[in-house]
Amino acid sequence: MKTTNIAVFVSGNGSNLQALIDCEAGKGLSGGRIELVVSDNPGAFAVKRAEKAGIPVFVLEKKGYATREAYDKVISGRLKEAGIGLVVLAGFMRILSGWFVRSLEGRIMNIHPSLLPSFKGACGIRDAFVSGTSVTGVTVHFVTEELDSGPVILQEEVSIEKGDTLETLEEKIHKVEHRLYPEAVRLFCEGRIVVEENKVRIRD
Repeated sequence: MKTTNIAVFVSGNGSNLQALIDCEAGKGLSGGRIELVVSDNPGAFAVKRAEKAGIPVFVLEKKGYATREAYDKVISGRLKEAGIGLVVLAGFMRILSGWFVRSLEGRIMNIHPSLLPSFKGACGIRDAFVSGTSVTGVTVHFVTEELDSGPVILQEEVSIEKGDTLETLEEKIHKVEHRLYPEAVRLFCEGRIVVEENKVRIRD
């Protein structure tokens, strides 16, 4: 099976990174290997997770770069050195430049804690919770230049029940994320994802 080198971009706790690490160590990522973790935050707990797993880490802080593109070009060089075929955003709190997204079109994934296109942005769980809706969910999608708007790879509903608090809803969302993201990565590494007219088709 062909190997796909994966870079995971992180800024914070890194629970989705851990889910991917655990999956690779267990049933595997269908030839996918996490070869690099990239962070804009040297203090991120996700960095410690990567180090514990023996994964190379590249930390690049935002200061000192006049533009997003200048920052992203440094990261791009490191990705090329590592032979990265897939970028997985896992709580990376920096908007990527258009140049970077175009350079890796169809090879950048993101996970969002809502059923896109509903509740876009950084507060998807909270916004769904306060909206009064009874259903939210999780979306894995390809990244495009428009925020939270790329072709949807996988989605799963999560119910908001009467007894839920914001904290219990977050727990339910994260549980689904940790299962759905590795599955999307496996599909990519198996070559089963086809994008046609901005829509994803999964090959049998």
